[in-house]
This record gives sequence, structure tokens and C-alpha cells, in this order.
Amino acid sequence: MRIDRLIREKPDAVLGLPTGNSPRLLYRELIRLHREAGLDFSRVTTFNLDEYVGLPPGHDGSFHTFMRRNFFDAVNVPPERIHLPDGMAADLPAACEAYEAAIAQAGGIDLLVLGVGSNGHIGFNEPGTSFLSRTRVSTLTPRTRSDNAGFFDGSPAAVPRQSITMGIRTILEARRCELLAFGPSKARAVAEAVHGPVSTVVPASALRGHSDAMWYLDPEAGAALRMTSGSACPNPDTVSRKTFTLEVSEGAHV
Repeated sequence: MRIDRLIREKPDAVLGLPTGNSPRLLYRELIRLHREAGLDFSRVTTFNLDEYVGLPPGHDGSFHTFMRRNFFDAVNVPPERIHLPDGMAADLPAACEAYEAAIAQAGGIDLLVLGVGSNGHIGFNEPGTSFLSRTRVSTLTPRTRSDNAGFFDGSPAAVPRQSITMGIRTILEARRCELLAFGPSKARAVAEAVHGPVSTVVPASALRGHSDAMWYLDPEAGAALRMTSGSACPNPDTVSRKTFTLEVSEGAHV
């Protein structure tokens, strides 16, 4: 990934950030660059993709807690520049509108980092989500709740049923999107998003219509891709934009 270069070239960059297992290594590398190479986050603004509805920020399973523990507590992003959806808001639709307005007021997202669910979701935009969707309350599928049970002592029943998530249109308006997918559980979703039809059935396929999208995969996540000879890119007839690029390697670049 190229977050370090973006921040050095544009110190007041606006980042969109994910949670989950996939970005942990990314956050560790950004922390290393902050401590050892002077990467300065003091003017950076961040917007997280999502948060569970009904979990207070201090809950162990909340994305507020995940981000503090895995990133924010170790770098110098000012607290007032950190934005996560408010899953405890009394008026959830109003909170979603306010989140969209805050992104717009910040000038839009320069670089948005994504993960992909085993069912092809991006953010918590589950299969069937309109590509025109904005930040809103999303109902999580049983599969997503099962996939996320590891953050709730292995209990799918403990995973909240709803979240606030950036919509797909909001995601696609980011000037650059970079997606991380690691491990065999992501292989089918990656292959369907890259080789299948662009469809709401696989929300991640929407990225094929983005003007600047990059996917970073490990060999296991990329195992089901059909590669061109000697290339880490998919067959050209499966990709709608030349700027949709895949990199399959043992590790992601920061």
C-alpha cells in the first residue's frame, strides 16, 4: 500500500479505515513507520467504515476499541480528527446523515482501505446492497455474524445484528480504494468479485467500476483467480477498468 507516500506528499490526507483481522499487519507497519521513520499523522483525518449498533465505544467488541488498541493509541492522529460511526446514537438515521456530511466537509476520502467478507461484502454492505447506498444502518447476515464471532468469545449470538456502515456509493467516491484480503476463507469472494458479473450479489465487485482500485492479496486469497501468463493480474476480459489492479504476494505494502 502507499499510505506512507500519500501522507508525506499530503500531510492533511483523509483516510478511510477498516477493522478486522486483515488490517492488523497494516496498522503494525504504520505504527513502525511512525516510530522509526517519522511518519506524522498530526494533520491526518480518519473515517472508519463501520461500527456496531448498540455497543458503547468502550465495549471490547466495538470498533472504537479495536482502533484504539491496534492503531490510534500508538500514533499521533489528533482525537478531534478521528471519526467513527456512532452506534449508540438516539437517532441513527440522523447520525448516518451527519457522518456523510462530515466526510463531505473534510473534502472527501483520499485513500480508503477495505477488507472483504467471505460473502463478498465491503464495509458491512451485505449481498443485495444497492451500489447507490450511502451511510446507513445495515442488518448483518448470519454468515457475517459467524465470521465475526472471534471478536465476541466465539459466540455468533453475541455479535450485534446491526451496524452503521459507509454505503457503496460513499466507498466508490473515495479517490483511491485499496483492498486487503488474506487467507483461504477469502478466496471464493475474491474470485467472484474479480471474475464474476458486477452485481449487488457480490458487493466487492463494485470496485471494478472504480477509477483507481488496488487489491492486495496473499497467495491463499488469490488461489482461485485465473491469471494471465507470467502476470499477477486477472484476465483482461474480467476487468472493466485498466486501473483495477491486483497484487498477489506474501505481504501487503504500506
